[in-house]
Amino acid sequence: MHRSMVCPLCTYDTTKLVRIHSVRLGSLKWTLNATILLFICMVMLWNRKYQHFDLVVSSVTAKVKGVAHMHLPGQGDVIWDVADYSGPSQDKNSFFVVTNVIVTKKQKQGRCPEPPVSGRLCRHDDDCERGSWDQHSNGIQTGSCVMFDMLTRTCEVNAWCPIETKTSPPRPALLASAENFTVLIKNNIRFPAFNVSRRNILPEMNDSYLRICQRANDSLCPIFRLGDVVREAGENFSHMAMEGGVIGIQIKWDCNLDYLTRHCLPKYSFWRLDEKESNKTLYPGFNFRFAKHNEVNGVEERTLYKAFGIRFDIMVFGQAGKFSIIQLVVYIGSTLSYYALTTVLMDWLIGTSCYSSDVRQGYSEKKVESVVDKQKNILCVSYVDEDDIRLVKMCHKRRLQDAKTVGVEPRKEDAGHVRAAVLSLLQPEADQGGDPRPTIVPKPDPRRPSWCQCERCTASALPQEELCCRQSKGACLSSSPLFDRLVLHRPLLEALLLYRDPLPPLPAGRGQTTAAALRHCAYQQYVTWRFGVPPADSCPAIPRCCVTRIREEFPSLDGHYSSFVHANSVLMTTQSD
Repeated sequence: MHRSMVCPLCTYDTTKLVRIHSVRLGSLKWTLNATILLFICMVMLWNRKYQHFDLVVSSVTAKVKGVAHMHLPGQGDVIWDVADYSGPSQDKNSFFVVTNVIVTKKQKQGRCPEPPVSGRLCRHDDDCERGSWDQHSNGIQTGSCVMFDMLTRTCEVNAWCPIETKTSPPRPALLASAENFTVLIKNNIRFPAFNVSRRNILPEMNDSYLRICQRANDSLCPIFRLGDVVREAGENFSHMAMEGGVIGIQIKWDCNLDYLTRHCLPKYSFWRLDEKESNKTLYPGFNFRFAKHNEVNGVEERTLYKAFGIRFDIMVFGQAGKFSIIQLVVYIGSTLSYYALTTVLMDWLIGTSCYSSDVRQGYSEKKVESVVDKQKNILCVSYVDEDDIRLVKMCHKRRLQDAKTVGVEPRKEDAGHVRAAVLSLLQPEADQGGDPRPTIVPKPDPRRPSWCQCERCTASALPQEELCCRQSKGACLSSSPLFDRLVLHRPLLEALLLYRDPLPPLPAGRGQTTAAALRHCAYQQYVTWRFGVPPADSCPAIPRCCVTRIREEFPSLDGHYSSFVHANSVLMTTQSD
């Protein structure tokens, strides 16, 4: 059945394979496959690609402990405990420890000049706008311009007086002893997909353990000394305590829930999150203000604190994995493509100088089948002074002798034709029917074209017919005695015609029909002799000198010649016959 009549749904196409018997290539193939398999297995085990994963859901609480002795200017020695240095509030998943303060005592509601740093300088009351304020103001302007000191006048404001004037934190930090404070971090996690819950305080950690555990000796201890945390983040606590900053505490859970490799423990890491260099950023460090209010003689007073300190942000990341046959199959399927690297590498090795040209050519012919676009006719040309066959593109505007070569193919001899030619040559002329005839040697054409190399070609009006039998100068192929015996010998051509059609019909005009048949048979003999088996999807091109020689031997009575069609090829449009 013709292929076009077969339903596409009822067909099955397979990939073409080429098997090469080579110990070297076989050993290389299995070495590469084993290397790829080892790499795939290592990645699978290292990254646990055979597991299904679920992300962590977490909650964190922190409890700071420690007592600090601090000397405040104008206030004397004071003791601060956790209620003082932890700040007025705690954010989610973070805690704050005060390390330095600026204290402004005995502030009362009233009218006072604003400091020049944040206020507006003035000379007259007209320079101050009553009721105005901005983001840098400490109060609302009264409209009066008053003396701030002996040299400076500023706008008066309604505010808590006296206004805070000091901007730079004390050096060294007033609460540098906070380095020895400790924090207990409690982290509870859950993996919903597996219904598994864990906490960083392990079941074997009792009260006695928590009282004495130290991170220096036990990496799983949930109690951290603040100085150690800052040091592991790569910072100096004394320097950081002056202006404050932000430290990140990461808790990472990487849990393997498989029975044989069960493991689910936290790992802690620390680093600084904010920019630490004051000369490279505006408003370095971390600070905020809070106040403590009291009443003296019926008048409300407050003590304002500008607190500098370190905020510790606790971030929890993690995942849990458990064996899944689906994930294993998906991983295996996705990694099968890596084996294509073996084919790519071996094809590259075969195509390079590691192997001979014969091996490369044979491998390419077996593996690759070229399909030529019928819109671009590819011709094959055989020069008598070259061993291989050239593939060229036919161009109707450029002579065929100068056409661009798109490929080179080795000659494939037709074994049957070779045997027939040898038998024909071994027989004497008398045994082949008739008297021996003299060889007709064509005369050189004094008006030979410039593209002719054999001095036997005739001019043609069609560029696609301008082809010589030679690439370089030399004797013409049509002058060879073998050309007469294999291409022009009438008894041989008649035998071939009879072989193809044992019972031919009686022709009405025997002379004309016989000449045309012999001429086309001569063309076919030339193609089989010079091209053997022509390359697939290409047309053999016959040189102009050989076409002329064949036409002279078997001329057309009316001077018209039909087109030559080669078997299993497209119409031979380059040769008008």
